[in-house]
Amino acid sequence: MIAKTEEDFNGLKEIGKIVASIRDELVQRTIPGITTKELDDIARELLEKADAVSAPKGEYDFPGYTCISVNEEVAHGIPGHRIIHEGDLVNIDVSGSKNGYFADTGISFVVGEGEEVLTKICDVAKKAFEAGLKKAKPGSKKSGIGKVVFQTARENGLTVIKNLTGHGIGRTIHEAPDHIYNYNDTSDDELLKEGMVIAFEPFISTFEEEVSQKEDGWTYVTEKSFVAQYEHTIILTKAGPIITTL
Repeated sequence: MIAKTEEDFNGLKEIGKIVASIRDELVQRTIPGITTKELDDIARELLEKADAVSAPKGEYDFPGYTCISVNEEVAHGIPGHRIIHEGDLVNIDVSGSKNGYFADTGISFVVGEGEEVLTKICDVAKKAFEAGLKKAKPGSKKSGIGKVVFQTARENGLTVIKNLTGHGIGRTIHEAPDHIYNYNDTSDDELLKEGMVIAFEPFISTFEEEVSQKEDGWTYVTEKSFVAQYEHTIILTKAGPIITTL
């Protein structure tokens, strides 16, 4: 989507604020003993209260209102009876729509006290996002975002997941540009445009660079690596990127 009007900007900011508040509430409520289904039920109530629609459920009939991934699960984890434990690596990914506008946000974090490496990948995911954000300017090459994400990972002795990417968003959950890579793909030198809306989401990995899909048809996992994601929806402007999901 290319945001052009005041209505566009206001609509994108409204749904961005809604999904961000739900993300933050779920992070706060993620304590040892709670199940991923219980967290998803909280999200359902908050979406309904905000008169918003779950994007994964509404667009793809996903079996949950949010994606909640734990430990070996990297993305699109299905909420269920899985119990959260102290030290787990959890990813909360919330996307929704209201009045025809969409927003997508996600964060990985460690529940309570956990392994140092888990905290590290979460911190580096945020650093990689911040580095990529500086390259998110109209007229710049889209590939420049992925280049600095990968550099940030390497500088910290880590790598990126290459087959999970960011994407365009705005009037639906996934739209052009189809990919915002987390590494430097020189074949992907499309220029970023004024008003372009993207979901930018670095995935930082301990060493594996690809995920595979489970038999459930949704959940992406690794075999031996831990992975952290940090995602926001952004509107690109000449005055600087507007993060709708802070």
